Amino acid sequence: MFLIKYLHKLGFKDINNELFTTHSWYFRNALVRANYKNLKKGVYATNQFVVHFLENLLLGENNELKNRYLRIDGKNDSKTQSAIITQNNVSKSNICTLNCTLEEHMILEFIKDNPRATQKEIAAHIHKSERTVKTMTANLQNKDLLERVNGKRNGFWKTREIKS
Repeated sequence: MFLIKYLHKLGFKDINNELFTTHSWYFRNALVRANYKNLKKGVYATNQFVVHFLENLLLGENNELKNRYLRIDGKNDSKTQSAIITQNNVSKSNICTLNCTLEEHMILEFIKDNPRATQKEIAAHIHKSERTVKTMTANLQNKDLLERVNGKRNGFWKTREIKS
């Protein structure tokens, strides 16, 4: 519930509890795998499963959320795990073509609706400092996802088409 309220605060108003209800056990286990390591057995903490869950929740992707992928008892050896990760990354590239963080995605979505927004307004919207927004917009411009048209004072932002 906390995560949903936080996402609503960040501007993701259409997020609901449905994915958490249908995949609560997976989400719980993904959080455990993100923090569990056993060096003697060669098990390292990984956040990839939480990322898959959040990609489905926020970006509408269709990663397979199965508890068997989180196993660490030897039945899912590293070769099998690599195949699962590769398969999910292939399907991801077909769905979401952007290579950006969640915060950068929020900036692009905000700018898409408010092309004349200032960096101060963007910072207020995503609850970050203006300096952070300056850095992030520069990164987005370097990735050719964002462009400033007609200069700083009288200009506006132009975004590359966003698939979400």
